[in-house]
Amino acid sequence: MERICKSLVFCLIGCLVLFFSGISPAAEKNPYTLGMVVSVTGMGSFLGDPQKKTAEMLVERFNNTGGINGHPLKVIIYDDESDDTKARLLASKLIKTENVLAIFGPSLTGTSMALVDLAQSYKIPLISLAASWQIATDPKTNKERYWVFKIPANDTHCVENIYNFLKYKGINKIAILADNLAYGSSGREALIRMAPNYGMTIAADEKFGPKDVDMSVQLTRIKASEARVIIGWTAGPAQVTIVRNWRDLGMTNIPFIQSFAFGNRRNIKLAAGAAEGVYTPVTASTIARLLPDTHIQKKVAMEYTLAFEPKYGEPVSLYGGNAWDAIMLLVSSLKEVGEKHTSLEATRKAIRDYLEVKKGYIGQHGVFNFSPEHHVGLNKDAYEMVVVKGDDFALVPIK
Repeated sequence: MERICKSLVFCLIGCLVLFFSGISPAAEKNPYTLGMVVSVTGMGSFLGDPQKKTAEMLVERFNNTGGINGHPLKVIIYDDESDDTKARLLASKLIKTENVLAIFGPSLTGTSMALVDLAQSYKIPLISLAASWQIATDPKTNKERYWVFKIPANDTHCVENIYNFLKYKGINKIAILADNLAYGSSGREALIRMAPNYGMTIAADEKFGPKDVDMSVQLTRIKASEARVIIGWTAGPAQVTIVRNWRDLGMTNIPFIQSFAFGNRRNIKLAAGAAEGVYTPVTASTIARLLPDTHIQKKVAMEYTLAFEPKYGEPVSLYGGNAWDAIMLLVSSLKEVGEKHTSLEATRKAIRDYLEVKKGYIGQHGVFNFSPEHHVGLNKDAYEMVVVKGDDFALVPIK
């Protein structure tokens, strides 16, 4: 009897210590470990930096509120320096050494394409934060890659949005100005391939390289063509360069539409007034305060904005929104399947299977409805057309 009483006393003391220290017995559960490969530095740093910050913010938030069913959330973040080879090496380390349950990233189309076969070979879910439709869909078979998913709507969806806008404006002769990297090449291919479906004529088709610092020559040729609009498809500093060249050449009578990569207020600031009047499709996360209260994404977009901006002192962008959606989807899957499987392989497979049929997730990029035929889960409606006015974006109503 005395021994039982002593045991009860010790148990009571232990519970009181845990209660007053604010530590839950659930905190002793093993963490759920995810891997993240993004371009924190290099040419894609404007993408990877807000993605890293968003991930760190959400990990802190989840762990401060009890984790995932009592399991701490751990995200191992690697910087691929915007390099395809480094991205592949780091992803291999996450898979083989760190034994992560899933990987999200990379930031760029090229670095993402460098990982798709790894995901397939090692049977691990990969959620890309890049744009090209070829990341989640094998262009040879036109079928979805079994282990690969994607957060941003496809570049083809962006093209649909732009072409619908041009039809509304009564414009059908376009000029393309794209970089010759993976992102620009994929967007250019989509613009050309889809043009006939929307009655568009390619009046000019110009390209430039990653080291080019002036695109005046290409723009001058466009100026001499019959093009009534310019569609720019690039990312990073080149987005600002081509806009400055466009204005310096007195070409503002030809409207300029940038791809969704331009959807960052930092680009407006860097353009120093040159971006006035430039159009671009953006996601809800970029324009939370502009959305009507009835918009289905208003609540989640404002939640992100009000959490991120005070913490980091910079505006949110669609890039960070990619990381938000990836983590939220993975957390949702872990809440559902995390404790149902004991092996690493079985948990990875369960996460993949969960994502493939996930419906109705309201995120920063849209309302996601995945299926075996659609590992993106979005369409052209993920974008809202905006125009640069002053130092900000303004919604462009389309009837």
